[in-house]
Amino acid sequence: MARHPWVAEADNGLRWGIQLVLGEEGLGRLLDAGRTVEALGFDGCFIFDHPAIQADPWICVAALAGITERVRLGSVVSCVPYRHPALIARMAADVDNISRGRFMLGLGIGWLQPEFEAFGANFDPTSERFAALEEALEIIPGVWGPEKFAYVGRHYQIGPLQVTPPPMQSPRPPLMIGGSGEKRSLRLVAQYADACNVNDVAHTERGLERVGGPELIAHKFDVVRRYCEELGRPYDEVLRTHFTLRLVLASDERAVAEKVAAIGQAGSGSPATRRAQPSAFMTGTPEQVVRYYQALADVGAQYFIMQVDSGDTETLELLAREIVPRVTTRA
Repeated sequence: MARHPWVAEADNGLRWGIQLVLGEEGLGRLLDAGRTVEALGFDGCFIFDHPAIQADPWICVAALAGITERVRLGSVVSCVPYRHPALIARMAADVDNISRGRFMLGLGIGWLQPEFEAFGANFDPTSERFAALEEALEIIPGVWGPEKFAYVGRHYQIGPLQVTPPPMQSPRPPLMIGGSGEKRSLRLVAQYADACNVNDVAHTERGLERVGGPELIAHKFDVVRRYCEELGRPYDEVLRTHFTLRLVLASDERAVAEKVAAIGQAGSGSPATRRAQPSAFMTGTPEQVVRYYQALADVGAQYFIMQVDSGDTETLELLAREIVPRVTTRA
């Protein structure tokens, strides 16, 4: 596996991507928000995959592909059990071509049991969902290849199939695996993916809470490094990305508090945000928040993905103008 060109861009400095929260009212803001993300210079514009709660990410990224020119597009991350891997491969190839080679394929096992049940998808034990994800990671690149590909697994069977036209990117669109689990998620990253997507938030009895910090993120990156060494893969082939569950910025602390309170009163369009304690969010003035991201960069983070409400233009602008220029890569 060679170093993907998107990963190699890390040599030129830190990059930032935005995961837009659309919610029930946000679809009408999608195109304007996507244009704003691109105009502010962010590298990526991503949509999460909770189709029981907000618009389908595949529809959204296809729409964004038609009205943007530079920003990378994708889902952070797409839930494999909701769609057959061959269909994911088909849609990913199409969006990559529509966007002229700007698609990033994020994949994960899913976690929101009521949503599985609402769509009639089996909420299998975690081990089985990981097994299905690993089969998908075999199938998707296989059907993008130069010949028809057949596969018989425990969860999926296809073949022979070749997706044509194939994706535009060479050798293929970059693959990201979401999740911070050290036994399965990060091992699959080292084996199959071009990017990890870790965070320092975990499920507790009180809900989602921040349980670590830069030291925990450094440990997660070290786990990826060790798996790469075991597999004989160069560590620099994996882009080290960090995910912020919710970013809320304002010019002063009072305005920050008002915005955070408004999220709680309105009910977030993000299912993770609804289940989170305030400690799981990153909130504050730019002066307060910049220190956190600099500390993450100091332990090796190369790419930041921030979840931001699609209507919160202030947070996007403050991030782009007052935080991004002040966070630098470690020496």
